[in-house]
Amino acid sequence: MEKKLYVPDTSVIIERVVSDLILKGEIKGRIIIHNAVISELENQANFGKPIGLAGLDELRRLRELANEKKIELEFTGVRPSSMEIKYAKAGEIDALIRELAVEKSACLITGDLVQAEAARAMGVETIYIELRPKKEKLELEKFFDNETMSVHLKENVFPYAKKGKPGNWQFVKIGDERLKKEEIEEIAKEIVEFARTNKKGFVEIDRKGSTIVQLKNYRIIITRPPFSDGWEITAARPLVKLNIEDYNLPKELIKRFEEKAEGILIAGPPGHGKTTMAQALAEFYQKKGKIVKTVESPRDLILPDEITQYSKQLGTSEEIHDILLLSRPDYTIFDEMRDDPDFKLYSDMRLAGIGMIGVIHASTAIDAIQRFVRRVELGMIPSIIDTVIFMQGGNVAKVYELKMTVKMPSGMRERDLSRPVIEIRDFLTKQLEYEMYTFGEETVVVPIRRKAGLREKIEEELGEIAPTASIEVNGSNVLIIVPKEQIANIVGRKGKRIKKLEKKYKASIRVEAK
Repeated sequence: MEKKLYVPDTSVIIERVVSDLILKGEIKGRIIIHNAVISELENQANFGKPIGLAGLDELRRLRELANEKKIELEFTGVRPSSMEIKYAKAGEIDALIRELAVEKSACLITGDLVQAEAARAMGVETIYIELRPKKEKLELEKFFDNETMSVHLKENVFPYAKKGKPGNWQFVKIGDERLKKEEIEEIAKEIVEFARTNKKGFVEIDRKGSTIVQLKNYRIIITRPPFSDGWEITAARPLVKLNIEDYNLPKELIKRFEEKAEGILIAGPPGHGKTTMAQALAEFYQKKGKIVKTVESPRDLILPDEITQYSKQLGTSEEIHDILLLSRPDYTIFDEMRDDPDFKLYSDMRLAGIGMIGVIHASTAIDAIQRFVRRVELGMIPSIIDTVIFMQGGNVAKVYELKMTVKMPSGMRERDLSRPVIEIRDFLTKQLEYEMYTFGEETVVVPIRRKAGLREKIEEELGEIAPTASIEVNGSNVLIIVPKEQIANIVGRKGKRIKKLEKKYKASIRVEAK
């Protein structure tokens, strides 16, 4: 009796499906591998991509099974050109594999639904395998516990993790053995395979030296030589998910979100809660009946299905620009604005009347605004940005509002020096803190110095002890409102710190929990 012939494509080789079918006894006979499959896997492996290494490992397993006489294995077909390999995603390699199945009157094995339908249309017998995760839990997840913000794995290094919460975390060792290169590679392969077969995951970026994967609520960055000096995996997840009500924001600020704020910047250092705040605002507007969309790179915001998330990596700025203008969302969250095209897209959308919420890395609130200087005309900035939220330690530490006026800048004396000036005020106190205007050919940002009052002096005294403290002053009575865990630091041992401040400023100071 003639042995049955099978032609597997790249998708089932990468997912190691063929060897499993053989071991289960579901297929017997001759396995014919097109040389195009080897070329594609070799190309991916040369670029250090985990899927290429996984596919070559599967071919090795098939060779072992052939040596054990469980199957016959044959390699055939003309090696594809570099152009065909380059356009593999467009279907060039798949077409070569289908033609081989037709030529050999073989059964095609594929995990690609499009490939399966195309083969059936050509009259090719086809086995379609719906690819699913082989395990429910990743090996990576064993490094996480309830307090872990991120895990850092590198070959020849002990595993480490950030534990705590934004603004209050520790970098701790979580293993007693250095990780081997093979261990890191195996974890990386598993992550990419899982992302390809799990509806809650996708490979966002795949370059020669790096791969970025969004899987469940994990954002995973894989780097490898020559881009990095060794294999490394960094996986981060949001430890807390907050609603806008959880921030205990003043009613005036909530009202501004509802009525006026349409050009919002969320700024702060890395790991201080910018993304968490962006998620809270997105859900806040969605619950208010607004149409909300996001632009991300990578897509790592954890949001309801009603909010569509666009990938900046997989779409051009022009494509996103057109889609946003045509779909007309009320608000768009632009996560992690970095380069000129990002700022241009944000500005264009805002000037077109779409509410924009941009997330920017910045060490101070004013730095976030200065990122727009020289990218747009000075007079346009208040039309593009009206509210700046600065995050520190997971809390809203500062809120600025911007307004354009014509006046003589602070510190100048001659009336003919009047000019358009952008005033940057503390939203809650209404105190003027910065002015932006043109001086000669330069745009300058000038801090407005004023004599410090009791509130400012106590803020300075508390410094790093309670950077997010809310301080209320009524005459010589001072109320300091802070998170419960910071009270002991402010009061000091046996109340010494508070007594010292009361004596220094001749004030009565009371501390309450937020």
